[in-house]
Amino acid sequence: MADALTVDIVAPDHVMWSGTASRVIAPSVEGEIGLLANHEPILSILKAGTIRVTSENEKHEFPVTGGFVSFDHNTITIVADPVVADED
Repeated sequence: MADALTVDIVAPDHVMWSGTASRVIAPSVEGEIGLLANHEPILSILKAGTIRVTSENEKHEFPVTGGFVSFDHNTITIVADPVVADED
């Protein structure tokens, strides 16, 4: 994948997803952020919403309640609080 992004999405206690992607969309407190290769560096706080990752021919979605996203040199690190389903 030309100009691929290296992506790590982690929760406090486990890795949610790790791999290469062509696009990541994250719900920041300032609005939705779309990250593509060679984007300018960014550090932003996440709000509740869904992180969407496009890789090769797959799309992945991760509902979160908050966290932060860091982007620099085509590397994205997202530390997120995942939505936990109630076990009633």
